Amino acid sequence: MNVYIRHLALALAKDGAIVDVFTRGATESRATAMAPGITCHEVQGGPPGKLTKEELGSHLEICAEAILDYAADFPAYDVIHSHYWMSGIVGLRLREAWGVPLVHTMHTMGKVKKASAKTEESGARIAGEMQICARADRLTANTPAEVAELIELYGAAADRIDVVAPGVDLEAFYPGVCAERIGAPNSLRVVFAGRIQKLKGPQILVRALGILARERPELDVKLSVIGARSGAKELNLQKLVEAESVEHLVRFSLPMPAGHLARAFRCADVVAVPSYSESFGLVALEAQACGTPVLAHRVGGLPYAVQDGVTGILIDDTEPESWARELARLAEDPDLRRTLGAQAAAFASAHGWEQTAASSMISYDRARHGSPSVGPRELQSPPAA
Repeated sequence: MNVYIRHLALALAKDGAIVDVFTRGATESRATAMAPGITCHEVQGGPPGKLTKEELGSHLEICAEAILDYAADFPAYDVIHSHYWMSGIVGLRLREAWGVPLVHTMHTMGKVKKASAKTEESGARIAGEMQICARADRLTANTPAEVAELIELYGAAADRIDVVAPGVDLEAFYPGVCAERIGAPNSLRVVFAGRIQKLKGPQILVRALGILARERPELDVKLSVIGARSGAKELNLQKLVEAESVEHLVRFSLPMPAGHLARAFRCADVVAVPSYSESFGLVALEAQACGTPVLAHRVGGLPYAVQDGVTGILIDDTEPESWARELARLAEDPDLRRTLGAQAAAFASAHGWEQTAASSMISYDRARHGSPSVGPRELQSPPAA
């Protein structure tokens, strides 16, 4: 979400918009120029110091009032764009006080996560999301699949939803030659990039690796896990690696800057996205922009981010046996990997952030002028398998 907000702001400013980004500051309030036309305002709301997501949820009204006080003398805004449910609750208060339309992007939804990954989501979050869907002037969804979820699970009005697909930073993520990429039969270098938590599914890959190590020892399949440990209390991935006896096949890395991550993608034979729930899957698009095919779970927005059989492979379930089978197929067929990779790069090259900004501006204009969208009838279905 941070990547989304930053790059959307940069693309909007490049088109001439003036963008103020408001976020909660842990200490005193301050303003920082991010780029020409973009200012980030850290506004101290609630007790000083960092707060967990659970703690922050009980200080939303305080945060909203702090922003109203901080920005009391600012010029009037044309539109508010909030991201994630907590910012949406704050956005509703700012909308009321400023008389400015609110456009909201969920990014993830509590009801979807609860249904797909069997996670426990707070009643406050669900109630907040329901309130946002009912009161925001417009909602933007990453994919038509998310449009359907907003309508079916939250009762959102179809004519107030716009599809705005995320973009990819094509200056950082692009194809290139990597001397470390082996590209030989029976060899496969797999990268997972994301939070190390059950929802993102890295445990599926570790178990699949264990199956291959036991049943297909002639294959040389290795896994690189790039991700933050936050949110991982319920998943001890290192312990699982040891239980599967694949310590020699798995390497862990902390999150890295975009340039380093792009190099990791270029040096991979495949990037795996085994998430139980994914509103879009920005990692999948970034990997494809580097010319690397993606192996992903057929869920949420991933069928829109990955073209099955063209830029990658979609798997219908999260069973380790299914993932082991597809990893083995890719390991044995370097020609398939090269074909998918070339097509992946071509596909991703048409998804820069400038397209996201242009679609967002259309949604902003509809919010300002009270214009309904064309509705989901004109939205495309996911690419056929």
